[in-house]
Amino acid sequence: MAARSLRPLRALLPKAGNASTGSLYFRGSPGAFSTAAQQRSTGDECGPEEPSEEPKHPLSDCALEHRAIKLEEQVRDLTERYRKALADSENVRRRTQKFVEDAKLFGIQSFCRDLVEVADILEKTTESAAGQAEPSDPNPTLKKIYEGLSLIEAKLQSVFAKHGLQKMNPVGGRYDPYDHEIICHVPAEGMQPGTVALVTQDGYKLHGRTIRHALVGVAVEAQE
Repeated sequence: MAARSLRPLRALLPKAGNASTGSLYFRGSPGAFSTAAQQRSTGDECGPEEPSEEPKHPLSDCALEHRAIKLEEQVRDLTERYRKALADSENVRRRTQKFVEDAKLFGIQSFCRDLVEVADILEKTTESAAGQAEPSDPNPTLKKIYEGLSLIEAKLQSVFAKHGLQKMNPVGGRYDPYDHEIICHVPAEGMQPGTVALVTQDGYKLHGRTIRHALVGVAVEAQE
């Protein structure tokens, strides 16, 4: 009885699957399983969708033109500042160079003021010796002293000229308040009024700059 009941089941087993391999096969459903597998693999590969970037709106022509004008103004402003800075630096360089040159030229100005006083004493001594050393005087010592003083005075004036220190000779020239100092007025006898008639103290210039004014007497018209 049991053998008879098993025969129909054995007949059905080859249709349902292969017992030796342990796999099952259903005729009407192979596409269902493959479709589900494809959906799962597709979902794994794609992953989450990235948010799309917002479209950038380009600037309008008016805005671009306004921005270009603003940039041009900034360029002009910076260029003008650069030119001013360059001019200022050039002026500073020139002033500094002029200051250095003046320091080299007039650094001995105070020394020259003191030295010209020695030259005044030497000149007066030489003039005094010249008045006493007459050609008829038989004293040779006084004559040698005069000659020595004359040589010293000439050498001193040569040294002065070498360093830009020059004595002014204003006699007969026009009175100049920047170079002369009036100490008296004298009648204009054969001279134009306003000219220097005499000098009581010599004036000196160092490289064209007056370091000591000449003390002069100016000629004026004689009053009747």
